[in-house]
Amino acid sequence: QHRRLARRSDSPTLTSVQSERLAAHLHSWLGAWPPPSEGITIVGSPLRTQPGWDGHVHDFIGVATPMSAVLSVPPAAVDQLSDAVSTLETAELRHMLDALAASDALPTALGRIGRMGRGLFRWAHDLPRGGDVGEWVATDDPRVPEWLKPFNGDVLIAWDDEGNYGAGVGRKQHDAFGHEISVGTEEALRGRGIARQLVATAARRIAADGAIATYLHAPDNHASAKVAEASGFPDEGWTVIGYWGTPNS
Repeated sequence: QHRRLARRSDSPTLTSVQSERLAAHLHSWLGAWPPPSEGITIVGSPLRTQPGWDGHVHDFIGVATPMSAVLSVPPAAVDQLSDAVSTLETAELRHMLDALAASDALPTALGRIGRMGRGLFRWAHDLPRGGDVGEWVATDDPRVPEWLKPFNGDVLIAWDDEGNYGAGVGRKQHDAFGHEISVGTEEALRGRGIARQLVATAARRIAADGAIATYLHAPDNHASAKVAEASGFPDEGWTVIGYWGTPNS
């Protein structure tokens, strides 16, 4: 179930293996892709009522290109949110999303208290050549730090000179087509290019598994942006849209 709030057709042609995998991932993750036209498409997906990669329910997820966006919500919220968004339409998608973030339409439709936020959405274009680094380890290994334990699959770790955890990558395996990379580095190992090498290694593994590697980060996280650029994840002007808040009581 979904409703399209659009003005004219603008569907990109997807030809490469990476683009085909990206489209399959977004269709699976959101419930519809690619956006059929300019503007906003509201999708009602049963996945928004079911546990995601981390065991928690993510009842609102969106992805926007520079011209169009798909916002995925529980099926019961489609009509209410669509009606609200139709009153917010402006000349540009960015202004529409700004207006939606500033309104109470989304929390009302979801029955939640919180706010809408956006980050950069990147995906692997070119996989840098080079030797793999780090070791793939199960999340129940006692050497794995707490931040990596929630990931649904093995994690990639670079050990420091004393054999302790130094840096790592976790994969949010949203579906069979798309795995989102998260990376973290201890202070002592920063500045050596280890994060970049780990992300590239993980991206190659994900590609070998038949999926697309994605990389999301906050707009003001310049260190993360630098790692992404160096690892083959350019900024195409796409954004991921999320919702931070708690259920209404």
